[in-house]
Amino acid sequence: MRAIQVTVCGGPEQLVLGERADRQPSDGEIAVDVAASGVNFIDVYHREGRYPMTLPFVPGLEGAGTVTAVGAGVSGIQPGDRVAWATAQGSYAERHVLPAAVALPVPPEMDLKDAAALALQAMTVHMLVVDVWRLAPGQTALVHAAAGGVGLLLCAAAKHLGARVIGTTSTPEKAALARAAGADDVILYTEVDFEAEVKRLTDSRGVDVVYDSVGKTTFEKSLNCLRPRGMLVLFGGSSGPAPSIDPIVLMQKGSLFLTRPTLFHYTATPPERQARWAGVLDWWRAGAIKATIGGAYPLAEAAQAHRDLEARKTTGKLILVP
Repeated sequence: MRAIQVTVCGGPEQLVLGERADRQPSDGEIAVDVAASGVNFIDVYHREGRYPMTLPFVPGLEGAGTVTAVGAGVSGIQPGDRVAWATAQGSYAERHVLPAAVALPVPPEMDLKDAAALALQAMTVHMLVVDVWRLAPGQTALVHAAAGGVGLLLCAAAKHLGARVIGTTSTPEKAALARAAGADDVILYTEVDFEAEVKRLTDSRGVDVVYDSVGKTTFEKSLNCLRPRGMLVLFGGSSGPAPSIDPIVLMQKGSLFLTRPTLFHYTATPPERQARWAGVLDWWRAGAIKATIGGAYPLAEAAQAHRDLEARKTTGKLILVP
């Protein structure tokens, strides 16, 4: 079986394609022929060693494919079923053995590549707008990196829930994508100061919530964009780790809330995981969200996918196709 393996943490060149021993599923596990693997910034953090992993390891938490075998004790899943997953390490491979408990059913009308593109990011968005901060009609959300994979889904979901959406992007082309996804206003942060523009767009009131996956370069201004008692939801760090903050600053800026959620804690049990995926499928069937695949790379080009993602050259979702 071919798989990408990391033996030394570092740059994209550490993503090396090679042969890896295949194995049959053990108790509670299923084996899946991978149709596509999702590429996410958390994979970059694992590769760099920012989030420590036991070496060597196969990257990738997300994917979709067809079940080929099931281990003892597995019920409700059988060979031939189509499944996706968002929290099963080892997805950059032709075949993946994963716990049956994390498998998500893929409806027959959904393409497996779309399922791989939606599993982690769409469930993350569901977490962000339903549980972390429950968006409601009349509220205003600021979405950074609005043309990225999560950003486009966030714009669409927030608009579906009746919120006003302000997005930030780097180019007019990305701004057009964000608007098409649901953003009411888009700020080109390469041309104007996004903090000042948010204040102008909200008549100095500020936004109810900021969804920030960028981190280091946006963190402080994101706090300044909030109205009193608003929330900064920091869920990534594509520009680097956010700076440390004295909690007294949150009081001084308006009794603000700051949270750093992860999908793992919001899909901690099988019922919660399945309910969140069901919510995503409801949105998808209603046409509220869609998979926007910005690039499909052969498995052997995983390093290039990471380079492109880190350089912010891409829009939408990147996937690897074995």
